Amino acid sequence: MKPSMVASDGHLRAGQTLKQSIDTRQLGLTLRTVYEGSVDTQPITDTHVELLLRLRQKERELRRAS
Repeated sequence: MKPSMVASDGHLRAGQTLKQSIDTRQLGLTLRTVYEGSVDTQPITDTHVELLLRLRQKERELRRAS
C-alpha cells in the first residue's frame, strides 16, 4: 500500500506543507495497532454471534433466490 497524503478535510492544497497533512497509511497502521491491542482480544458476544448467523442465513437465502 503506497502512502497517501491528504489534508484533514480530505484535500491537499498547493503549497501545503507535509506537517499539515495526514499520512493515511500511518494512521491506518496506528489504528490497527490500537485495535489489535484492545478490541481484537475481547471475546465475541452471543448477540454478535446471533447477528453473524442471521447474516449468513440471509446470504444463503439470497443466493438461492438468484
